[in-house]
Amino acid sequence: MDSLDLLRTFSEVATSGSFSRTAKHLSLSKGTVSKYIAALESRFGVRLLNRTSHAVSLTDAGALLLERSRPMLELADVTQAELQDRARIPSGRVRISAPYGMELTELPALINAFLGHYPEVSISLVLTNRMVDLAEEGVDIALRFGASANENLIVRKLVSMQLTVCAAPVYWRKHGVPVHPDELAHHIALFSSHLNPLPKWRFEVDGQPLEVAVRGPLDATEASPLIQAALLGAGVVYLPSVMLEPYVESGRLVPVLSEFVRSDMWLSAVYLERRHSTAVHRALLDFLASRLKPTGSRTSIDAQ
Repeated sequence: MDSLDLLRTFSEVATSGSFSRTAKHLSLSKGTVSKYIAALESRFGVRLLNRTSHAVSLTDAGALLLERSRPMLELADVTQAELQDRARIPSGRVRISAPYGMELTELPALINAFLGHYPEVSISLVLTNRMVDLAEEGVDIALRFGASANENLIVRKLVSMQLTVCAAPVYWRKHGVPVHPDELAHHIALFSSHLNPLPKWRFEVDGQPLEVAVRGPLDATEASPLIQAALLGAGVVYLPSVMLEPYVESGRLVPVLSEFVRSDMWLSAVYLERRHSTAVHRALLDFLASRLKPTGSRTSIDAQ
């Protein structure tokens, strides 16, 4: 007979104090319950229960077994539930938050592809630069650049991201192409107070961190207006490469200073404690992690 069944029966008897109630709760006969307890006592060679005609109580050995077996039974139950959940087809509604600018990346296409794989799933995508409260706002998964300081959240890194310094070719022709990050202090910066609240842009020179104070006429809390301004030749942006990829590939934006860009940024998914995870959440996170492409700073292009 299965050891877990024996321990589960013993735990129920110890908790309820009754063979009859245990038999009813576990859908067993009273004789089977007695047989299971006898089997445990025989296996361990000690008496686990004191029995009278009116009550059942634990012996010292029984109290020890109950204390040690409860975590095992809880772990077995959790594992069984997780395995059964994995076998189910993902379904249900998932609410995702992501920072502004992610709508310019491959994320929308990946979400559509995921929905094509799992027609029983629906997704609500909320774009915001706020640090949303997942529990209060009913958000299942928050996509964020960097990690979360909230110890109650699980953080799963999805893909490595680098920042890219970019401007339109017309801007570089007019203002010159910088060869060192320090020179950006004399350029027109288009910056996000959400990503760079100081505003300072961070680089790495000869293995050492370098901060460059920048200034400019446009400060936005989201990336879209910064990118549009850069496309018009209004200034320089320093944003996650994934947001700039289409414009760099088309030549409308030209990256520079790639050798000085730090490479420690990640796009991460944060969500509530692991016990709240469901099949659809795991499927979505696995899908994004497998499909999102790592981005690195491109080598500088001749803008002259």
